Amino acid sequence: MPRRKKIGEILVGKGLITAEQLAELLRSQKENSKPLGQLLLEEEILTRDELTEIIGEQLGIPHIWLRKGLIDPRIVHVLPKEKALHFQVIPMFRINNVLTLATADPHAFFVFDEVSKITNLEVQPVLCRADDIIDAIHECYQKEVSIDEVLARIDESEIELVNTSFVKEISEIAELAEGSPVVNWTNMVLLRAIRDGASDIHIEPEPGKFRVRLRIDGILYELMSSKPEMHPAVVSRLKVMANLDIAERRIPQDGRIQVQVEGRKVDLRFSSMPGIHGEKVVLRILDKSRAMLDLNLLGFDQKVLEHLKSLLRRPYGLILTCGPTGSGKTTTLYSAITMLNAPEKNLITIEDPVEYQLDRINQNQVMHAIGLTFAKFLKHALRQDPDIIMVGEIRDRETAEIAIQASLTGHLVLSTLHTNDSPSAITRLLEMGIEPYLISSSLLASLAQRLVRTNCPECKTDYYPPKEVLSDLGVDENKKIRLSRGKGCSSCYDSGFKGRTGIYELFEMDEGLQSLILTNPTIDTLHEYLKKNGHGTLKDLGYKKVLDGITTLEEVKRVTAMET
Repeated sequence: MPRRKKIGEILVGKGLITAEQLAELLRSQKENSKPLGQLLLEEEILTRDELTEIIGEQLGIPHIWLRKGLIDPRIVHVLPKEKALHFQVIPMFRINNVLTLATADPHAFFVFDEVSKITNLEVQPVLCRADDIIDAIHECYQKEVSIDEVLARIDESEIELVNTSFVKEISEIAELAEGSPVVNWTNMVLLRAIRDGASDIHIEPEPGKFRVRLRIDGILYELMSSKPEMHPAVVSRLKVMANLDIAERRIPQDGRIQVQVEGRKVDLRFSSMPGIHGEKVVLRILDKSRAMLDLNLLGFDQKVLEHLKSLLRRPYGLILTCGPTGSGKTTTLYSAITMLNAPEKNLITIEDPVEYQLDRINQNQVMHAIGLTFAKFLKHALRQDPDIIMVGEIRDRETAEIAIQASLTGHLVLSTLHTNDSPSAITRLLEMGIEPYLISSSLLASLAQRLVRTNCPECKTDYYPPKEVLSDLGVDENKKIRLSRGKGCSSCYDSGFKGRTGIYELFEMDEGLQSLILTNPTIDTLHEYLKKNGHGTLKDLGYKKVLDGITTLEEVKRVTAMET
């Protein structure tokens, strides 16, 4: 049997301490009669979680991050809840006669023996954080119906679809959609998504199953999959909630649902699309209580923020935010008009659709079905004596022309464009057929932006990057610089990231740029002008956040992949 390594050996081997530090710790241990682990915590060399992981490695017990999906809800009840709480352990799953047991104490051998006696199974311990285990106990032993219990209560006969009669099939699904298992299932998925801060819920039918995915911080994570027989009832239940026609499954449908969660109202935008395996449903979650509608909290570089606030205080002109779908443009505009919202101002918004309802602001939604487009709405908005107008998006020449005319006649106009960077806003307007002199005299600035995921505070660790990373960041390769990244934990879906922040590139109009626009410049000419004037790009500003330990180089490269 190989000799078990000592904790000090493991620490030195991992490069967490030097041999000299270990010798000093062992001297201190001898003098104070304290365990080495306690000294490591007192000296802040290791956190408690890191120490537990090292002890687990010493004892040959694997360390994992406890998360949803690792625990089989049908197995937890082999150990009574009171015993699980007393021992601070939870059964995770069983393979043959071996029960995998989550514990926070690698030395609790008597607990493993006791659980083995109670369950009549061989126990294989794995190390997890104590807080995660307690949370899992309360979630998995709760009296409310769990997802697996809901599915277990729906047998084949309850959801059998009769394809011979379309009318009968629809009536059976409608009846099933009101049944408590489907209602409970739907409520639990909505609750989980809202609590986890998801922006979208995807319900997708596939051969032999349908799956549910959540978009959190811009990335899709699979929450669960279920039997395909349940899919029509779930879709019908959501259509009932959105006041839509459950009998119509051949064409896309859009609707709105409002739910009350933990004392607050949350809006859900429903969208369905027919596919070869059934209707796919996407629910956009609009939770105003989680929305950060404050420019100071969006992650602006301080210098960029000061310039933007100064521009927003101008009495007239056009300010554009640019970026792909999902880059936070609308949130930036909402934050801007929230800052400008005052009793003496008349603010009008034209949106498609209205995402958040704001006090003291006249919000309007375009309706293409009756010909109420951005351009038509904007014409009428100018007769409403506005001071500030927010246009959800400039999509065509007509809207662009009216917005520019409005900005030249004493109104501050805020809008968005789908471009990759801030100078591209100028070339996009030129491509639409807007005269260069109009752009030159009306545009105050364009703001390009991206959202990057931030390092998870729960599992964030520092490290010394290799030379090639420092070279990418434009830093002296010989410098000793510490960067940060997340290891992945139950709090962040094992991604290492939790939450997002923005990177912003502000392209402000000046005299030289006004003259350049009159020459109908290409995008290369604009980039050259900006480079010559020391203008920072999105990548430059993203790299600053990497050096500040907010995010990672890989994340910045992911969201700025289109940048030059």
